Amino acid sequence: MSAPPPVPAGRAGGKRRRRGGRREAPMVPDVEFSSYYGRPVVKPPPWDEKIAAYLFFGGVAGGSAVLAAGAQLTGRPVLRRNSRLAALTATGLGAVALIADLGRPERFVNMLRIVKPTSPMNLGSWLLSAFGAGAGVAAAAEVDRLSGGRLPLGRLRPVLHATAPAAGLEAALLAPPLAVYTAVLLGDTAVPTWNDAHRDLPFVFAGSASLAAGGLAMITTPIGEAAPARRFALLGVVADLVATRVMEQRMDPVTVEPLHQGRPGRQLRWAQRLVLAGGVGTALGGRYRPVAALSGLALLAGSALTRLGIFEAGIASAKDPRYTVEPQKRRLAARRAAGVVDDGITTVG
Repeated sequence: MSAPPPVPAGRAGGKRRRRGGRREAPMVPDVEFSSYYGRPVVKPPPWDEKIAAYLFFGGVAGGSAVLAAGAQLTGRPVLRRNSRLAALTATGLGAVALIADLGRPERFVNMLRIVKPTSPMNLGSWLLSAFGAGAGVAAAAEVDRLSGGRLPLGRLRPVLHATAPAAGLEAALLAPPLAVYTAVLLGDTAVPTWNDAHRDLPFVFAGSASLAAGGLAMITTPIGEAAPARRFALLGVVADLVATRVMEQRMDPVTVEPLHQGRPGRQLRWAQRLVLAGGVGTALGGRYRPVAALSGLALLAGSALTRLGIFEAGIASAKDPRYTVEPQKRRLAARRAAGVVDDGITTVG
């Protein structure tokens, strides 16, 4: 007769009975939370820091386009120029990060073969392309002005400068969706922390985009034209801090843990410190060039850490089955306590 299988370490508790000179495992071993073969319940997305960079640059691009449109409509040519160039630069850097993550450029092009309203990734690809076209035309006109009309445009120069205002406004209209669609993309996944934050994450990303774009404009633009950038940055600071607090309060007490623990927790704590410091500096000393520049740097760093911390917190929550199973059990118990016992969820098992 073959010997009984060995008992895993740490699973058996209490005394073992003997029968016929052989040891037997206890009938009810100590319970230990686990999953099949110790693997995650949810497969973590195969993304790395390149996607986190894409999240950040998308916010900077969107916020800068909105700021450029405001400068265009209020007659601030330096702020308009700097914000248009910032929007195009951030768009290009974000596209590079996205294509690097995809591995081959044609994969991005393949996403443009169809329009799929139910896919945030597909709609985001179209949004990024349309935004980039408008931002590119507007920025090209600014570069031509900076070069003194030396770009080899020929007869296209009058057309470029005539269409640049409309192109800038087109980019501004698409800027808010560009700044927040990545939040919708994250919330649409099964990753526990991202999915639980899906209601409020777009507002967090909108505030983060505003303060980042305003901070960048405060660095690049003279004080005389930077007043709208300061107001835009302060609006973003308030929106970011309030939306983050509301988001955390509305999340499940388990799925919110990765936002406070480990490296993501440290990143998000530093993000809030930098955002708050940048906001105070902007409000109290934003009319002084050195203070404005330092405050802008703090706001940019805070925005980047916000996106990175939320990104890494989601990855961490997908790797631990606890963040998937425990909220599900709590929701199931709440439905049963509310008297819901006749649907496909409460009747299982």
